Amino acid sequence: LPQLARRIKHGASELGFSDAGISGTDLRAEESHLLSYLAANYHGEMDYLAKHGTKRSRPTELLPGTLSVISVRMNYLPTNTHMLETLNQPEQAYISRYALGRDYHKLMRKRLQQLAKRIEEHVQPLNHRVFVDSAPVLESALARNAGLGWIGKNTLLLNRSAGSYFFLGEIFVDIPLPEDIGYTSNHCGSCTSCLDRCPTQAFVGPYVLDARRCISYLTIELKGSIAPELRSKIGNRIFGCDDCQIACPWNKFSKTTQEADFSPRHKLDSSSLIELFAWSEDEFLERTLGSPIRRTGYESWLRNIAIGLGNAPTSIMVIEALKARREHDNPVVREHVLWALEQHLK
Repeated sequence: LPQLARRIKHGASELGFSDAGISGTDLRAEESHLLSYLAANYHGEMDYLAKHGTKRSRPTELLPGTLSVISVRMNYLPTNTHMLETLNQPEQAYISRYALGRDYHKLMRKRLQQLAKRIEEHVQPLNHRVFVDSAPVLESALARNAGLGWIGKNTLLLNRSAGSYFFLGEIFVDIPLPEDIGYTSNHCGSCTSCLDRCPTQAFVGPYVLDARRCISYLTIELKGSIAPELRSKIGNRIFGCDDCQIACPWNKFSKTTQEADFSPRHKLDSSSLIELFAWSEDEFLERTLGSPIRRTGYESWLRNIAIGLGNAPTSIMVIEALKARREHDNPVVREHVLWALEQHLK
C-alpha cells in the first residue's frame, strides 16, 4: 500500500494536479464547528450546507466503506490577472479570478476519474467516489489532514509554497492507504490582513465567516435583493470576491495555472460594467456556457452589474445604461437599477 500511495501521487502529478495527499475519515472536531456555524445561521440561504445531516463531517455516511480520502489541489490563477488594477478602476467589472475561464468542476472531475481508473489497475474491485465541490464534503479539513495546507483566518486552505489560488477535489476509496501527516500548525501568526481587507467586514472573527455579508455569497448564492447598506461596499465586484486572498501575504508564493481552460474567456478580465450590462439573456447564456458564472443566472448578473454601475463614477453613459434597464421585467433587477440611478441623481 505505501507503493500504491506513491503511485497515486505520481499519477495525480501526471494528470495536472499541483499536489495530492491522503487522509483518514475522522472529522469529529470539524463536526462541532460546523454545527455551531449552522446554528448561528452564518450560512444564510445556503440550505445545502445543513440539509445532509452529518454526511458532511462523516465521510463513511456519504460513501459507506470509505477508509481513505485522496485530496488533490489544482492551481487556477491565470497569468496577468490585473486584480488590483481592475478593482481600482470602478468603471471596470471585477470577476473573481477562479471564474474567468471554463468551469473547473468538469475538468477536475474528469481528471479524478482518470486517477481512480489508475488505482483500479492495482485494486479490484475498488469502491470509490469522486468529488469536486459537488457533495457534502468538508474538503478544506480533509485537505489539511492530508498535508496540503492549513486553514487560514479567511477560512481558505493556505499552502506555504502556493498560497490559496487553487481548487480542491477528492476521491473516497475503500482501501486503507497510509495517511500523510496533516497540518497541525498554523502559519497565519498574528496577521489579520484578510480580516481587515474584507470590504463588507464579513468575518465575525478569525476562522469564522458570516456568509450573509460576504460578497461572494451576495453576488453568487443570494437570489433576491441585496441589503442596501452593503451595496456601496461591493464596488465593482460583479461575481465573487478575491480581497481576502489578495490581502494574504502567503499569496506572494501563488503559482499560475498550467491549464489553458482556466484562461480568461470573452474578455471577462478586461470588460467594462457598461459592456456586460448590455448583454441580452441569449448573449449571457452563450458566453457563460461551460463557465462558473452561469450559476448566478441572468437576473442576478444584471442585479450585480447594476450595483457596480451605482458605485461607478457618474457619467452620461452610466446613467443611460441604467435608464435602459429601468423598466426590466424582473422586480429585483428594477429595484437595484433604481437604487443605482439614485446614486447618480442625488
